[in-house]
Amino acid sequence: MRRLFLVLGLFSVALGAIGIFLPILPTVPFLILAAWCFGKSSPRFEQRLLDHPQFGPAIRAWREKGAIGRNGKWGASVAFATSFLLALALTPWPWPLLPLIVGLVAGSWIWSRPLP
Repeated sequence: MRRLFLVLGLFSVALGAIGIFLPILPTVPFLILAAWCFGKSSPRFEQRLLDHPQFGPAIRAWREKGAIGRNGKWGASVAFATSFLLALALTPWPWPLLPLIVGLVAGSWIWSRPLP
């Protein structure tokens, strides 16, 4: 099991790294998942993520309070709105309703989380 969590953690870090350069892929949620996986497989890798100057505070805020920072909330909201507008422009009705509904539900949950 430990090896499986290690592989999942490394895969999550890879997806998070891709998300740094690809705006449609979120970075921090994958790093939070990676930290959780590393907590079950490699305390050394987990600590490296927690000590990271850029992403460590967001991971710790999530673990301690279930908190999402203001920038993360706004970033997610912009991504949801962009998804809806692209679907509205590129797909026939009623398909644009799908990203709208997902964005409203997920966005409501994200904005309900406390600030760090």
